[in-house]
Amino acid sequence: MNVAAVIPARGGSRGIPRKNLVDFCGKPLVAWSIIQARDTPLINSVHVSSDSDEILAVSARYGAQTIKRPNEISGDTATTESALLHAWQTMPTKPDLLVLLQPTSPLRKPDDLQKALAQFQEQGWDSAFSGAVLLDFLIWEKDSRGTLRSFNYDYKNRGRRQDRQPQYVENGSFYLCKPDILQSGNRLGGRIGICLMDFWQSFEIDTSQDLEMSRLIFESKLRRVYA
Repeated sequence: MNVAAVIPARGGSRGIPRKNLVDFCGKPLVAWSIIQARDTPLINSVHVSSDSDEILAVSARYGAQTIKRPNEISGDTATTESALLHAWQTMPTKPDLLVLLQPTSPLRKPDDLQKALAQFQEQGWDSAFSGAVLLDFLIWEKDSRGTLRSFNYDYKNRGRRQDRQPQYVENGSFYLCKPDILQSGNRLGGRIGICLMDFWQSFEIDTSQDLEMSRLIFESKLRRVYA
């Protein structure tokens, strides 16, 4: 199976200026996803899609193939699916499977992607997402009148934590999909699977607080394996 990793990394960012190039534990943030993909034996090629020449230049230095993203699919309202489809269309050799890596989710173990790809093939999935088990997260929401209601459990019948069915969070770290699934405009479809990660790997970097927290986790959990 020909597997291509695609890392969409726009130049613009409101929460953190030049977010994809910000220093994260000694390297530009986007570099970690490139390194993790390149170190995965089952991934044949690594591509970074960006509207930023600076991001593309940095990505090339870390060994990624670069794809210049058109302006019409680079704004705040552009979908990740549009960037992924454009990347696939520009590849001279069309891969059998696409791995979408969010550069804002660097908390991956070195073997996460390899295990996910093996699981994908073994299970015969068409698409999959990375996720984590939600342990005892009791979620509430407000209805249209502003009244609070319990969402994922019945507060009148709380029960024991160990008796509740497990629930899962889509953590945004990576997605796997066959190109024909992507043609529908959605990264997920067909037979969908989940590739489980530890819950602490679910932090995404969108704000300066996220950046600080993710740095602390990386230094504590992953620094020694990427030394």
